[in-house]
Amino acid sequence: MQVAEALGSDTITILSYANSGHSPYGDQTQVVGYGTVMFWKYDPLELSSAQQTELLSLARTTLSEYLTSGTIPEFETADLVISRRSGAFVTLKKDGELRGCIGNLYANFPLYRVVQEMTVSAAVSDPRFPPMTSDELEQISIEISVLSPLRRITDINGIEVGTHGLVIHQAGLKGVLLPQVAIEEGWDRQAFLENLCLKAGLPYDCWTGNPILYTFTASVFAED
Repeated sequence: MQVAEALGSDTITILSYANSGHSPYGDQTQVVGYGTVMFWKYDPLELSSAQQTELLSLARTTLSEYLTSGTIPEFETADLVISRRSGAFVTLKKDGELRGCIGNLYANFPLYRVVQEMTVSAAVSDPRFPPMTSDELEQISIEISVLSPLRRITDINGIEVGTHGLVIHQAGLKGVLLPQVAIEEGWDRQAFLENLCLKAGLPYDCWTGNPILYTFTASVFAED
């Protein structure tokens, strides 16, 4: 790990994990774990306007197909950028108001696939809203946030409002807020942290108790 860091590695991805309990002769109460871990230097995704348009079109096609037939359409591409593994969130708005937002924080699937699956999840699996119907399609606008890897942070002064999204882990609960939310709501750093705590179902001042915090950045684009 020290060698990887010295060579410029700044990101860790767990490729696979197993333990001795998975063996037919293993004991799940006493195991040794094994993992394949990749140490690498993150190179931000740079999406052209054409690639952004393609992903938004894919999200729209996926949403329409799923709400009318219950299936996610097949998609193939030779584009290495939108095929790259990346985390992403998809936000759906109805007449300008939030209608669903769900994402995958981790770079474990191709971006186009994450966009398709998160579009469907935002439409029908966001617990804050009833499942979307095809009658709502014409009123829906789509926003995609392509995420950087998470970075652990111990000093809240390093949080840049409007640039960083936040993830909190505490007491078995987790909350996530995208960077654009703070700008839309007019929050300063403290309000951002307080609302992150509330999003996780924790007391508003939980951020003062040394929780596990991560930052990330996002490339955000939306339908006109």
